[in-house]
Amino acid sequence: MSSQDSQPSLYAAREPVFPKRVKGTFRTLKWWLMALMLGAYYIAPWIRWDRGPELPDQAILVDLAHRRFFFFMIEIWPHEFYFVAGLLIMAGLGLFLFTSAAGRVWCGYACPQTVWTDLMILVERWVEGDRNARLRLHRQAWDGEKIRKRAIKWTLWLLIGLATGGAWVFYFTDAPTLLSNLLTGQAHPVAYTTIAILTATTFAFGGFFREQVCIYACPWPRIQAAMMDEDTLTIAYREWRGEPRGKHRKADGADELGDCIDCMACVNVCPMGIDIRDGQQMACITCGLCIDACNDIMDKVGKPRGLIDYLALTDETRERAGMPPKSIWKHVFRPRTVLYTVLWGGVGIGLIVALFLRSDIDMNVSPIRNPLFVTLSDGTIRNAYDVRLRNKLGSDHDYALTVTSGSHVTMKVEGAEGNVVRVPANDTLSARLYIEAEAGSEAAQSARTDVRIWVSEAVTTPGSKEARTYHDTVFNGAGK
Repeated sequence: MSSQDSQPSLYAAREPVFPKRVKGTFRTLKWWLMALMLGAYYIAPWIRWDRGPELPDQAILVDLAHRRFFFFMIEIWPHEFYFVAGLLIMAGLGLFLFTSAAGRVWCGYACPQTVWTDLMILVERWVEGDRNARLRLHRQAWDGEKIRKRAIKWTLWLLIGLATGGAWVFYFTDAPTLLSNLLTGQAHPVAYTTIAILTATTFAFGGFFREQVCIYACPWPRIQAAMMDEDTLTIAYREWRGEPRGKHRKADGADELGDCIDCMACVNVCPMGIDIRDGQQMACITCGLCIDACNDIMDKVGKPRGLIDYLALTDETRERAGMPPKSIWKHVFRPRTVLYTVLWGGVGIGLIVALFLRSDIDMNVSPIRNPLFVTLSDGTIRNAYDVRLRNKLGSDHDYALTVTSGSHVTMKVEGAEGNVVRVPANDTLSARLYIEAEAGSEAAQSARTDVRIWVSEAVTTPGSKEARTYHDTVFNGAGK
């Protein structure tokens, strides 16, 4: 035997994790959140919303073809991407806030990897049984029972993945139409490709990789340490109460043992396969299942609950000194979390204000710079401008263009009678307009004169809100 053959391997094969079923407060909370989030994800594309004859009737739609985003009564256009940026900022601040207050609660309760993994484990438990039965099936040779159960489980996993990928593509086009096209083979190849990729990734990540995605692929465990401090609540084991651990409660010296009976219940229910009694670990997603398992055991052996609990480092110091832990609200509401909350709320309020202040008509004005102005035969100074009007309403509208200035100027829109133009529904119109100043006027003799170009609905309905906006620009005169 060579020396190379006798050397131990530096890498150990992965041991699959088979979490045991557990009941308790945190497990119930996770079930409710999973049902709520999965229900919203699968159902949302099918909610209808009447937008009129020219717009899709889907409540939530990312319309890439027409570069718009619909969310119930809200419609976001490409130039309003700051709304999306604001939502992303709020999502980031929300992660900072929750991590600072209670550790990786996002990972434990709301992360898609966690949610779909919980669903896959639920299916696995239905088909193969609880932890001991799944361990036995995993270790036994491939026989009829194992082939049958694995085939059923993998089929259900594939159906879950297919539903996941299918629901995703429904957000990007009219869901009923796309479903009909998918079933008849008439959908775009991109739709089939997207569904296939998401089906495969959901099947693999939720069914097989599970905790490996959290430990090796996700960057969040490595980032969270910068967002936590000694007052952050996270799951911890009260070592000073549980040690020394031991099983034999009636043997000699049992009165010197701690509350932990070393039953391994906390390890058996952990979806990450870790032992929380070894201390805080990067793999811990603070899902709270070990708390439920330990509390159940403490009830059975007649010991107080909370041997494993949400704790902060400051609580450990206080409890070791014989002092009661801080109130949970003192951990949650402290300067750091209050600052995150204020920033989060400020961005949200800003987005709401901007949403209600925006106009249904947008205008962009580009002065023609070559030449800056033209002198007509009667000495009138003329400037030319390119104007783009965007009608964000669901029907064609007539809009009137006017100009105001501290100096007397007039305006003409090329090819438009009475400076009124018609802009199609949900479309953009480009027009050329001219602003003129009579010879000898202040605007004609000045080098630059501030002007404001207004656009408003040519015909308004009594009682309705008038779509009206303006754009400031300059008029270039002959002065120097």
